[in-house]
Amino acid sequence: MPLWRYGVLGLCALMMALAQSGPPLRELAERRGILVGAAVEPSLLLQEAAYGPVLAREFNLVVAENVMKWGALQTSRGQFNFAAADLLVNFAQKHKQVIRGHTLVWHQQLPRWMYGSFSRSEMEAILSQHIRTVVGRYKGQIAYWDVVNEAIGDDARLRATPFDVLPDYIERAFRLAREADPKAKLFYNDYGAEGLGPKSDAIYSLLKSLKEKGVPIDGIGFQAHLDLGFSPQQARMAENLERFARLGLEIHITEMDVRLTGPGTKAERLQAQARLYQEILQICLRQPRCKVFTLWGVSDAHSWRAASEPLIFDVDYQPKPAYFALQRTLQQP
Repeated sequence: MPLWRYGVLGLCALMMALAQSGPPLRELAERRGILVGAAVEPSLLLQEAAYGPVLAREFNLVVAENVMKWGALQTSRGQFNFAAADLLVNFAQKHKQVIRGHTLVWHQQLPRWMYGSFSRSEMEAILSQHIRTVVGRYKGQIAYWDVVNEAIGDDARLRATPFDVLPDYIERAFRLAREADPKAKLFYNDYGAEGLGPKSDAIYSLLKSLKEKGVPIDGIGFQAHLDLGFSPQQARMAENLERFARLGLEIHITEMDVRLTGPGTKAERLQAQARLYQEILQICLRQPRCKVFTLWGVSDAHSWRAASEPLIFDVDYQPKPAYFALQRTLQQP
């Protein structure tokens, strides 16, 4: 929402509404020993009066929605632009928020030059330079890195990517990231794998084989881009998370949102959305290795699924039933 939509009175009303809603999520999450996060578009910190205060008050983890992806950082080969990423890092440090880096290797949002024809040695040099430069810049500042994102396709097979000239690019990426920042925790991140099924089976096999080879993988991120029709019980989500936990992996919910589509009145769908947020958080809280619960955005106004109102704050940054469902869940013993 543009800055002019909020005058002094409007901002006061906004903050009063939030203050009256009870303890912020980050405070409640800290009591439970987890992090609650949101994906961030740093330009909104400058453009919208409500964005920063809500982000700072409610979340103790932030992740870059786009500005740390390859295409944003290195539009020309060897030339890096960290201005937007630095803005996010500075905001997080000011507000005592943990930072997640997203993402080092992904088949999408790559700069055009990455689709050239490269030899194996050239791609090895490109991958090494990118990871060493990006992770090295934020060494000691970023707690978690999504090192490899969405390497498994919907057909449960490895995707075709520009990195394929390096058959072991996944292993190389994790080893390079570990060398660049030995203290950061390194994650594989993917969507559509929350429950048991062919895709989650393929991811499990991939990570198990990499762990057996000594590849430094610390955890797995489940994106949880969901619809109201998703049932954690039917998908056997808790069972699925448990098998990854048994591999010694930390479990994070990394990109959650829930599309407000389907039958019923708006009020009924809002309640169904709230229940699904609550159910996923409950599964995380019951899994000892689940340490992070992150939403893919702050307000419906700027969600990548904006038309379906998938987040816990509406376009005016007012808390929705889903917000209060998370709040209640975090307060339960």
